[in-house]
Amino acid sequence: MTIDIAPYPQDLTDGVVRLRAYRDEDADALADAIRESSTSAGRWIPWATPEYDTATAADWIRQCKAAWVMGDGYEMVILDEHSGRILGGMGLNQRNREHGFANLGYWLRVSARGRGNVTRAGKLALAFAFGSAGLTRIEIVAAHDNWPSRKAAKRIGGTFEGLLRNRLKINTNAVDAAMYSVVPGDLQPAAEHILSRST
Repeated sequence: MTIDIAPYPQDLTDGVVRLRAYRDEDADALADAIRESSTSAGRWIPWATPEYDTATAADWIRQCKAAWVMGDGYEMVILDEHSGRILGGMGLNQRNREHGFANLGYWLRVSARGRGNVTRAGKLALAFAFGSAGLTRIEIVAAHDNWPSRKAAKRIGGTFEGLLRNRLKINTNAVDAAMYSVVPGDLQPAAEHILSRST
């Protein structure tokens, strides 16, 4: 039996933002970015707290590497292409091998918002998902009142499919969620050409 695995590490760039697999040396900067985001993102992602530390980040990076090696998910850091600063994170996770789909999740540090960074990174992630990762459907699920995430889902190219009852648990509370999807035919034909890959 073979396991379908996308190349590791995978770098994707459009000349403004870069997506790549997490590295051990990202732990300090990752923890700093998450702490910065705790006052806003923490409402939707409970792990984003002011106490998030380097050790926690290092453990997360180890988990990400293991998932990538097994082909279970592809978590990547969003970087400023020119400065190398961590802007946030984006991942293809909850992969369903039988039916070829996965969830796309994302977060941005507060100081990196409002500049189209999620949209840019999302388009890179989608090209990777439908190319190297061999997926045929991407789902974006956001709490019904998480309007920043929902707007980002639309800008990335997601089609709204409806509200799903009690689809997410946030801080132990079941909440309704908006479902968006993207399939290969939704992408611009030139999407693959904006990518540069390095190993």
